[in-house]
Amino acid sequence: MRIVEVTEFGGPQVLVAREAPDPVAGAGQVVIETAVADVLFLDTQLREGWGEGFFPMTPPYVPGDGVAGQVVSAGDGVDPAWVGRRVMARTGAPAGGSDSIVAPTGGYATRAVASVEALIPVPDGLELSQAVALLHDGPTATGFVDNAAIRPGEWVLITAAGGSLGIVLVQLALAGGARVIGAARGTRKLDLVRELGAEAAVDYTENGWPERVRETTGGKGVDVVFDGAGGPLGRSALEVTASGGRFFAYGAASGGFAEVTPDEAAGRGVRLVGIMDQVSDAAEVRRLTERALAKAAAGHLRPHVGQTFPLERAADAHAAMAARTAIGKTLLVC
Repeated sequence: MRIVEVTEFGGPQVLVAREAPDPVAGAGQVVIETAVADVLFLDTQLREGWGEGFFPMTPPYVPGDGVAGQVVSAGDGVDPAWVGRRVMARTGAPAGGSDSIVAPTGGYATRAVASVEALIPVPDGLELSQAVALLHDGPTATGFVDNAAIRPGEWVLITAAGGSLGIVLVQLALAGGARVIGAARGTRKLDLVRELGAEAAVDYTENGWPERVRETTGGKGVDVVFDGAGGPLGRSALEVTASGGRFFAYGAASGGFAEVTPDEAAGRGVRLVGIMDQVSDAAEVRRLTERALAKAAAGHLRPHVGQTFPLERAADAHAAMAARTAIGKTLLVC
């Protein structure tokens, strides 16, 4: 089979494709013939050596934590009926002994091993690329929107709205009756956010963007923030959050999470929900994922696959994401 490895920490060029022996399913495992593999922004950060406290990665390793394809073999203790089925699965293992944080490894390969508990059947009629695009973003976005308890007519600001998770959040917030403001970088992403139905779209690389958000809400500020940008951008988003609002800080695309403390948020009358506050157990993640897939199969939710790359060009996929030129979901085709 073919794999892509991170040979050492560094830029996209450290991603190297090579041949490797076909994997063998162990007890409770299956082997999946990968059709498409998910590419996370987190993959690009870990490749550079970021996040050691959460993800103690040691090169060489095969990155990636999401594949979709067909089960080709099953190990001991696995129902043979799984063989031949279209599935998606996370391939990573708990990081540092944690049950909630998963080290994203093993996905950039033409054949991937997954535990049978990780298998999620792909509904008939749903493309594998659409399914795997919701493997991570589907449960995350669904969980956030559930937690936010958005009321019809509330203003919702979504930063990094042109990214894969942001696009799903825009759709789910709109379905809940929200008035959505999307913040992103560049005309292409802003146009897409508007096409999805956002009432306003602002470029957060331009000075004065928080004032534009406040003006859009009539000076009131937003009721809910889903912050996928982090850093100073997240800090600016807090400043336009109305008293009594809810602020979800989960993104670190700018290199760190939002520069907001719980005490500071509380002082403004805002409920702050950090990434670790949102972690769900495996059973809940599965339920949320299945809900997202059902919406997609019914045509009520559509992730945006903005770009695909052959597996051997994983370095190009990482370079596009690092340059912020990628829109929506980035996938590797095996």
